[in-house]
Amino acid sequence: MTLGIYLYGIFPEAVSENVILEGLDKQTVKNYSLDGFNFLYSEAKQKKYLASRRNLLCHEKVLEEAMSQGFRTHLPLRFGLVVKTWDTVNEQLLVPYKEQLEALFQKLDGRREVSVKVLWNSQEEIQALLETNPELRQKRDAMEGKTLKMEEVIDIGQMIEKGLQIRKETIIQTFQDELNSLAEEVLENNTMTEEMIYNTAYLIPWDSESIFSEKVESIDQKFSDRLRIRYNNFTAPYTFAQLS
Repeated sequence: MTLGIYLYGIFPEAVSENVILEGLDKQTVKNYSLDGFNFLYSEAKQKKYLASRRNLLCHEKVLEEAMSQGFRTHLPLRFGLVVKTWDTVNEQLLVPYKEQLEALFQKLDGRREVSVKVLWNSQEEIQALLETNPELRQKRDAMEGKTLKMEEVIDIGQMIEKGLQIRKETIIQTFQDELNSLAEEVLENNTMTEEMIYNTAYLIPWDSESIFSEKVESIDQKFSDRLRIRYNNFTAPYTFAQLS
């Protein structure tokens, strides 16, 4: 039984029937053209889809496989979007936002989104901070085994926190200096964990990705084993396909 239409993304041209895609619930993904816009969709078998890892990956895989088949320019739709009819899509999306959607197609044409997430080990950074700051280490060592007053605890804690912040800002500045000039747009996102210190998306020319990735590799080597860098060079452009 069909419970509606599950939407994956919008394309400026029809995705060929030769591109075989499997969507949620193992349903065949099809193309539907509406007022010059082309939607990848499948029949919805559930009223609401759980945002499980499997479902999220399936949603993303549909878009990434379309990209790999040459349909690079597109506007990814958020996970779990189920509508009853195509009239709903037209009335709630195309009619009010048609010009914005067309502008986004132009913005993304010939470009790709890549992302860099940087993580460090905060405990190792504290040890490195103490090793490079004898005065701070001596003050910390002098407190060991003593019953400290609250202001003493706060004082040493603030000194360590300030030192860590400086080390973090130095790393972030390196990524900004090396990478920002290679991108047409840069958007720094919130970090997702305590160990993550940098989380940024870049909009770059499609064919310049190899240059960008080489620069990321160069930064990685510069910091040796201090950082864990997660670089995603092939993803749907969620960050830069936002309606205002």
